[in-house]
Amino acid sequence: MKMYDRCPVCDQRMEIEVGFYYGTGYVSYALTVALSVTTFVAWWVLIGMSVNDNRFFWWLGLNITLLVVLQPYLMRLSRAIWLSFFVRYNANWQAEKAEHPEYDMKIQ
Repeated sequence: MKMYDRCPVCDQRMEIEVGFYYGTGYVSYALTVALSVTTFVAWWVLIGMSVNDNRFFWWLGLNITLLVVLQPYLMRLSRAIWLSFFVRYNANWQAEKAEHPEYDMKIQ
């Protein structure tokens, strides 16, 4: 679950400031809600829901298991999405200087 301190290709700092990744909770929440809604709709279309049996509880158990197994991947993905909100990709990063040099300071 450890992330690089700096990008191995362009040397961009991954943690811009202390506590930078606290906002990833919002992104992670959105990803888990989207995944849960997707599995619910897929379950409803493929298997169906009924009040006469326990299909809803089977889906709930499957969804919880899926979210627990995918949690490390969702965490890394949410960190990458959060970082992309603040650090824009520059195709000419080798030739051009950073737009915000304070984001590219060396870690002391």
